[in-house]
Amino acid sequence: MGEKNCEKVQKRVDQDNNQNIAGNINISVTQNTQEPIAEWDRWIDRYLRHLAAERNHSIHTCGAYAGDLAQLIELLEQTGSGVPRLPEVAADRLRLCITRLYAVGMERSSLARKLAAWRGFFRYLIREGQLTSHPMKRLKSPKLGRPLPKTLSESEVSGLLSAAGRTGDEPLALRNLAMVELFYASGLRVAELCGLDLGNVDASLGYVRVLGKGGKERIVPVGEQALEAINRYLKQGRPALARRQREVSPALFLNHRGRRLNVRGAQDILSRITDGAALQRGISPHTLRHTFATHLLDGGADLRSVQEMLGHAKLSTTQIYTHVSAERLKEIYHKTHPRA
Repeated sequence: MGEKNCEKVQKRVDQDNNQNIAGNINISVTQNTQEPIAEWDRWIDRYLRHLAAERNHSIHTCGAYAGDLAQLIELLEQTGSGVPRLPEVAADRLRLCITRLYAVGMERSSLARKLAAWRGFFRYLIREGQLTSHPMKRLKSPKLGRPLPKTLSESEVSGLLSAAGRTGDEPLALRNLAMVELFYASGLRVAELCGLDLGNVDASLGYVRVLGKGGKERIVPVGEQALEAINRYLKQGRPALARRQREVSPALFLNHRGRRLNVRGAQDILSRITDGAALQRGISPHTLRHTFATHLLDGGADLRSVQEMLGHAKLSTTQIYTHVSAERLKEIYHKTHPRA
């Protein structure tokens, strides 16, 4: 399976007329009539369905796993005498595949994610009785030094918000400002923000209802300034955008054609706003999520509350932001203490 085939794998998300899985999501892998690749294709297809239906993984996650497994087949073709049957997959062959990825300069974080996808697939095969032992049991993943999240200062946030209100014509500028205000005020993931409908915002109570990872719903408070920006957008900006499309969309944030703003569109908008703010570094939606959490902790918020607002399943995921705050305190100390 080459690069083109890998792309097909990741894009293959169609409606399944025979089986309603995870909201009619049908993720399949290109079938190959040649054995044993056909055997791999069948079981990868089943594994992706398992991830969507039983593990409630998103389309994007399933697509990433599909691409990782497609690349594994490609590497097996390149590192030996063809792709082995599933029960014949050996640790030595997999080690050669990993070595090939190291040789092309793949980053440790990308390699670790890829190996996690492979491990999960083999665990599934053991559960289904296709393998008796895990071929990657003795293969170690690369050690990762966990970098601290990149955040913005309060002055940089102010500059970003100012630039957001100047980006595009009036309806788009109002939307952009409301979007950035909400990113910073709530710490939402970009997919969560794009997935918001009008009914998810309760301006009177000051919160948004968010459908997060794994289909888990949470309530996130929103500050007054963000709510004011959203209200101005709803009154003066969104109606003008909605008129550009015949079908009425329930989405909170619309694109310039009047349709729901997607993840790529939100990322592009933030990139243009960043250029307008003349910031010295690139800003992603996740940068604002990191900034939201760090500023809360800097202001005295407790870790559990921040965890709930971010929608983290584990407290350890949220604890990385305490390190950011500690590093900032250390920097202030060294700049201000006479004997530092």
